Amino acid sequence: MNPAIRVEQVDKQYRRLAPGHRLRTLKSAFIGRSLASGAAAADLIPALAGVSFEVERGEAFGIVGGNGSGKSTLLKLIAGILRPDAGRVVTDGRVAALIELGAGFHPEISGRENIYINGSVLGLTRRQVEQRFDRIVEFAGLADFIDEPVKNYSSGMYVRLGFAVAIHTDPDILLVDEVLAVGDEAFAHQCLRRIEELLAGGRTVVFVSHSLALVEDVCSRVLWLDRGRARLIGEPRRVVDAYRAAVAEAEGRAHRAVKEERERSEATEEAGAESVEPPADEAAGEPEAPDEVLRWGSRAAEILRVRLLGADGDERYHFRSGEAVTFEIEAVAHRPQDDFVFGIGVATPRGTEVWGTNTELSGLRPERFDGEARVRLVCPQLRLAPGEYLIDAAVHARDGAPYDYRRKLLSFSVTAEDRGVGVYFPEHRWEFSGRLRVAARSGS
Repeated sequence: MNPAIRVEQVDKQYRRLAPGHRLRTLKSAFIGRSLASGAAAADLIPALAGVSFEVERGEAFGIVGGNGSGKSTLLKLIAGILRPDAGRVVTDGRVAALIELGAGFHPEISGRENIYINGSVLGLTRRQVEQRFDRIVEFAGLADFIDEPVKNYSSGMYVRLGFAVAIHTDPDILLVDEVLAVGDEAFAHQCLRRIEELLAGGRTVVFVSHSLALVEDVCSRVLWLDRGRARLIGEPRRVVDAYRAAVAEAEGRAHRAVKEERERSEATEEAGAESVEPPADEAAGEPEAPDEVLRWGSRAAEILRVRLLGADGDERYHFRSGEAVTFEIEAVAHRPQDDFVFGIGVATPRGTEVWGTNTELSGLRPERFDGEARVRLVCPQLRLAPGEYLIDAAVHARDGAPYDYRRKLLSFSVTAEDRGVGVYFPEHRWEFSGRLRVAARSGS
């Protein structure tokens, strides 16, 4: 099956006018045969350089990176708003994009008229827009304002209307930029629920956001763009952690450079000048956001490695729902222990606890742990719903005092032929009686 999106060695550059340039009027452009005035040539700014990746059908694909890294440019290329200077972008299916606040809306006409215009731009007939009009207005929550000119809308109302129209075009591919951050909390949750419904229906979503936690929650793979180049593509936690580490390193370099410059300035002050200690809050500077703590404990006992094994004993991180899964912990006690508990926890990327247990809860009494050991938790049938899951592993004392607690240590994915919502996926079937008939969906 062809991927929903294929990006192959894409380059995109923007032209920046040199100092002294200005744009002429249309009339002067016809006379002078150029829209730009001035003698100096324009600079070319590389927005994207050699970017390649594929997005599969039904996948939630995230894009992260700093301002100016090329995220919005890439979305515009996928949407067909821009064309690449080199390489190619191929999409398979109807694309709906929510990229810029108010894009596609005429400010002087009403929300009602804009729904019809925007729906037509996204490929719907007038009759299709009429059939979906009430649902669009209800989703946007703008019934009281739908006949007001759009120029009177707040930024949040713009987003509500734009997203409502986009998702009701039944897109095969939905492109969502940072504009969701403009909406309120309740609407953001409503949008995320709708995105999850689209994914469950086999649609594809490309999601750009500076909210890294949201990207981890929503996406199954993530692309990190850095100055127009693909720095890393892969599992969300791995990519996001690498991006966070790079940002922290850059901030650290900047902080050290400022500190060194201040020290040099202080060293050049005239001799004998009395040194004045800056106030505590000024010396501290801007408080740094604490990194998420993923490991803690005394390390009296230590978790060396955790692996997932299939029924055949091979290491695997992709399973079908209902398959046998073994969680294997390799650990070491640096001194003899007679008080220890081993535990495993499974959670979604959003932090929802799916399942967890430990040797204490299973009624196992500790006796001796001295040196290296291997602990296995065997699940004959792990009936999780399709999705991505994270693993926590721990060894601690019976009173809860941690020796080594490791969060988000591994991730694994689960698939199933059937679909559902939630995290539990029991074996099931449908039965019918009476005057009712159903047929299997084609392709299922």
